[in-house]
Amino acid sequence: MTATLPTKLAAAGLVLLLVPPVNAQQASPVAPTGTAADIERFCTNIADPARDQRYLLQKQELEKLQSDVDERIAILEQRKAEYEDWLTRRNDFMQRAEAGLVDIYKTMKPDAAAPQLQEMRLELAAAIIMKLPARQSGLILSEMDPTKAGQISMIMSSASDPNTSKDRRS
Repeated sequence: MTATLPTKLAAAGLVLLLVPPVNAQQASPVAPTGTAADIERFCTNIADPARDQRYLLQKQELEKLQSDVDERIAILEQRKAEYEDWLTRRNDFMQRAEAGLVDIYKTMKPDAAAPQLQEMRLELAAAIIMKLPARQSGLILSEMDPTKAGQISMIMSSASDPNTSKDRRS
């Protein structure tokens, strides 16, 4: 059975439709065989864009870190303002309380004030005695236990010494 020319052409066309087209620009599965000069040229050509991309990523990361730091600074500033407000209110209260306490001891007799002051924290007793008139302070100290009076006197003298550090830890 011999096929005619139109039948042969139709069969050839069908075969061409079934076979996928091969693109000449498609990458071949064979590894490229470039020379060292080609590889070096390729690396040199992509070095600047790669460096630029790296810098861009680093810049974005630094901007993110900077925004995190700015947020934390804002929180710290807010907390600092709250603390300073609290400290101001506390100091105002302490000054009013201390002034009232000093006024109380100003009106007391030395023999009544001495036992109470020697039972207090020594620093507080020294602060109160320092704010009293000198004559009254002397009378109160003379009524106290000599050891406690000596300790209070040491605190008072170190408080007035300009060479004494304000930082008690040093």
